[in-house]
Amino acid sequence: MTAMSLLLAACGNESGTRESDAAAPSERDSSEVFELGSEPLEITMFGNYDWYTMDRWGDDPATAAIKELTNVDIRAIDGGGNAAQRLSTMIAGDDLPDFIWLDRGSDVERLREAGALVPFDDYLDKYPNLKEWAGEEILNMLRSEDGKLYQFPNWYSSEPFGNAGYVVNKEIHDALGAPELKTTDDLYEYLKEVQTEFPDVIPFETDVSGQGINVLYSAFAEGRSPADIRIRAVPQGDALTSIFANENYVESIEYASRLYRERLMTQDTLTQDADMVAEKVTSGRVAVYAAASPSNHARDAHYILQEQNPDAGYFYIEPIAKPGLDPDNIFPGSYEMLGWNVSVITRNAEDPEKVFAFLDWLTGPLGQSILMFGPEGQYWDGFDEEGYTKFTDAYAEDAAGVSEIEQATSSFQWNGNSAFLDNTKTKFELNLPEDQMNWATKWQHAITWDTQKDDTEFAAINPMPDSPEGIIQQRINDIFEEANASAIFADSDEEVRAIFAEAEEQAQAAGYQELLDYQTAKWQQNLQNLAR
Repeated sequence: MTAMSLLLAACGNESGTRESDAAAPSERDSSEVFELGSEPLEITMFGNYDWYTMDRWGDDPATAAIKELTNVDIRAIDGGGNAAQRLSTMIAGDDLPDFIWLDRGSDVERLREAGALVPFDDYLDKYPNLKEWAGEEILNMLRSEDGKLYQFPNWYSSEPFGNAGYVVNKEIHDALGAPELKTTDDLYEYLKEVQTEFPDVIPFETDVSGQGINVLYSAFAEGRSPADIRIRAVPQGDALTSIFANENYVESIEYASRLYRERLMTQDTLTQDADMVAEKVTSGRVAVYAAASPSNHARDAHYILQEQNPDAGYFYIEPIAKPGLDPDNIFPGSYEMLGWNVSVITRNAEDPEKVFAFLDWLTGPLGQSILMFGPEGQYWDGFDEEGYTKFTDAYAEDAAGVSEIEQATSSFQWNGNSAFLDNTKTKFELNLPEDQMNWATKWQHAITWDTQKDDTEFAAINPMPDSPEGIIQQRINDIFEEANASAIFADSDEEVRAIFAEAEEQAQAAGYQELLDYQTAKWQQNLQNLAR
């Protein structure tokens, strides 16, 4: 992070020159709208993630159709498994790509402060998809301290979305008499029965990084969500307070630890990778599966298992709640209207307005329809009176083919429009007989969208990593990770409580309250911006 800061400082010393050079094309054509397809346009991009590798643009049917229609070619710069180092090298060489796909937060602000980014404000009315679909509230939340907009959001939505929750293996559930699964007591007894009757099955699967443990937290606290774990704090009144000392959180880890030591939970909960999870879910060796998005694996697994047995597969259940809590106020997942991550356009772009024009087109109905459902004519054909995609019979009859297109374009989904896609799919699916509905869309409408909490108010409350509060936050994160893992593997409830009591002392000694005060101020400002 220090190296990046120094490089960006050097970058900033030259930002005035680059700014005038980059701005020139827009100034010359300030009133003219760039028409995609009127000329060839090559755009370079960089995904700032170690795991990210972009497939070749135009090799699949969807991006081939987009390339032909828009005359745009995308060339990716690969991070080589070390994205931070690659980005630093590009900054040092003043060789940034046209746009960068990255997390919101500190890296964006460093680039902005160094003068490396182009604001979008002058483009919003000329290319209206982002403004129309995101809306002023989302765009204002994304604005930087200078009041300008530099970030193009990905998977943004002003409507509820998300898939967090619990899915259940139908074949096992039926074999055990289809017992009620509503409370934490119900779940515990069910897992014990699975362990006895199906010894080769994992009673409770948690996905990678113990996601299912985070989901369980929601069962012990009304009106809260796993977002508290992400921000390492719990709101109480007008202030954010310690998660280590929060009774609901500690109780949830006691419960999870009990599942682990009684071997009711997958024993590699904190170390397994996605392939390991997929194999277990797809083979049906899982009884209950909780995660931030269990549908990622359960959707395909459901169809695979049904091919072997029409009565098999997976289904979502309503969120689990501790006895005595209001089940209607339990949220196993959360969403931010701002979505997941963002794209930023750099001053190195020869004509940043053209880059924005393409991203804006891609987030609009036509771009999203081609990217997610393939070229027009096979699975979809035009738009209805409300502007949503009109699907053909093949869309319902060939779920595997539609899924194949979505998988093939997953590395190009830089600015997904959740509201458009979710409403498009739901409108179609709800007109089908239940046995023909897409599995994931069916459960989104029936359960998951109504059980995700809007946590936009906690967006962008973290400090810059190299600030005093940011340094404290890193120490708190380390304390949390160590305490959380130790507590999961604890031998008793008493040991769990002792671990968190010690973690609280360590956190306070490391300046935790100073960090909480900083985050509280940011949170309160967000509430004002959102008028909540």
